[in-house]
Parts: sequence; structure tokens; C-alpha cells
Amino acid sequence: MEYKNLGHSGLKVSVVGLGCMNFHTMNDDAESAAIVHTALELGVNLFDVADVYGDRGKSEEYLGRALGARRAEVVVATKFAGPMSSERLDMQGGSRRYVMQAVEASLQRLGTDYIDLYQIHFYDTNTPVEETLRALDDLVHQGKVRYIGCSNYNGWQITDAEWTARTANITPYVSAQNRYSLLTRDIEKDVVPVCEKFGLGILPYFPLESGLLTGKYKKDEPFPEGTRLNKWQQFAASAFASDDKVTKVEALKEVCQRYDHSLLDLAMGWLASRPQVSSVIAGVTSPTQLEQNVKAGEWRPGSQELEEIDEITALPAERFGPARS
Repeated sequence: MEYKNLGHSGLKVSVVGLGCMNFHTMNDDAESAAIVHTALELGVNLFDVADVYGDRGKSEEYLGRALGARRAEVVVATKFAGPMSSERLDMQGGSRRYVMQAVEASLQRLGTDYIDLYQIHFYDTNTPVEETLRALDDLVHQGKVRYIGCSNYNGWQITDAEWTARTANITPYVSAQNRYSLLTRDIEKDVVPVCEKFGLGILPYFPLESGLLTGKYKKDEPFPEGTRLNKWQQFAASAFASDDKVTKVEALKEVCQRYDHSLLDLAMGWLASRPQVSSVIAGVTSPTQLEQNVKAGEWRPGSQELEEIDEITALPAERFGPARS
């Protein structure tokens, strides 16, 4: 397993991380534990979850139980700010009051006394960024949180948070978790360069587009039974399997055939080769899928293949060169 620093911080994370969103929703307690134990055996040390996952809290509980006595060996990343109640509007967001409440609840569910990476799940337009950052800074000084990060921020929001942290002399974000894949490259417009400028490590989620980039889906054929895209149907078609994306996948498959590797290799290895990417967060539903992801994360594309990939998937009129070492 390869390990990278999380941005400019000293925190080392595995280049392939485990997304735990499927715990409770698609995997029961025992299945989730089997996935976690396989991850530990493979050298995966970054486990990403959120308080809203698994029917509001269950994913954190499953992860905490599965780690057990080995908790100190890993980097536990969780998130706050998503709605934790359908009745109470104050059970969400980035206010100081809620941050202090949310962290205690997550600590209890995870069965730990500290969180390695505490991330705000969504930008809160109703709370000043300094209020959120000061609350998180206090948690760092209290030892309940080691590092802080953001998720689903755009470029100017990351810049604003960085400027606020610097001028107020408080703890800054060290990471940005955003949707990023061969087929979803929008963050290359602003988030990627901003993270490079300020030293934030990028943690891509949905790197496989919920399975579309694994090669098991075929154009003009129904989604296979038991898959997430089959379960999600109409939502899946619009969010992950649009005609444009399916067409690009077919073109990427041809590239893979010419260079003699799998589409999964390409999806994971391409992201892992990005200089700003610290760890690729991929969710799985079985230990076998995790083993395949870890192996794929070891592969790296060459310069010629990178050019061909960009011809297929790069943003219009914006071509990005090969990854820098």
C-alpha cells in the first residue's frame, strides 16, 4: 500500500481509502466488520464516514464496533452539518452550538475519544465561516479532533476559509472531499488549483461513479440485478449513467484494451496519479470489491495514455496535462 501526506499536513493516509456509506444501508453489522477487517489486512488506514450515513448514525456505530481495539492504528474521518433530524432544523449546519453537539454524538457512536479528520459535510450559508472554524479550532485544542477538512466546497469557499483561518490565526482545513472521477472533472476548474495553492489534499468520492467505471455496465443494457444503479434506477440514470457518460465509458474501454489493463485500473489509478489527490475514497459492499480497488489503486497511467484520456473526458476547451511527480 502506498501512503501520502494529507495535503501539506503530516498525516499519512493510504492512497486508497474506504468509504463507509454502505454500512447499514447495504451491509449489515457482520458484513461491514468483514470489510473493515479486510481493509486493515490490505493496509488501508483511512476510513471515511459521516453522521448522516446509515439512517443517521448507524454507519458510525458499525465502523466503531468493527475497528474495536485496532482504532488507534487507523485514520477515522467523519463529517457533520448534514440534517440529523427531520423535525429539528437546529440539528444541522456549522453553528458553534451544533458543532459542539455533533462531535460528542459522533465520538460516542464511533466509540472513541478523538476523531482524526473532522469535516464539514456541506457549506453552511447561514453561519459565518469564522464561527465554524473557531469551534473546530477549539476541538483541536481540546484534543477531540486532530485535523479538520471540508466537503463539497467550491473554490471561492475554500479560499474564504483559508483566508479566515490565516487572518484569525486558527486551525485551517487540510483537506477537501469532493466528487471527482474520470467522468466528473468539474472541480478541475477551481477546486483543484485552489487546493494546490493552499496545500489541501483532495479526497475524491464516487471515484467509480457508483460502479459505472468498473466495467460491469454495458451500453443499451439494463443495470444488472443487485447493483446500486439498478436499485436507484431513475436517479442513477441522471446522476451517474447519463448517455454522455455511458458513451465516454465505451471510449475509455477501448483505451484500456489497447493498453492492456482494466477500466477499474484506469478509474482508480488515474485519480491516484493526480498530484493533489491524497486518498481515493471508494465505497464497497464486499471484501472482494475492496481487494480489487486496492489492487487497481497501485496502477498508474503513462503520459501517452493520459493524453488519450483527456481527449475523451477533460472539460471542454480545458485540457490538463499529465500528473506531476
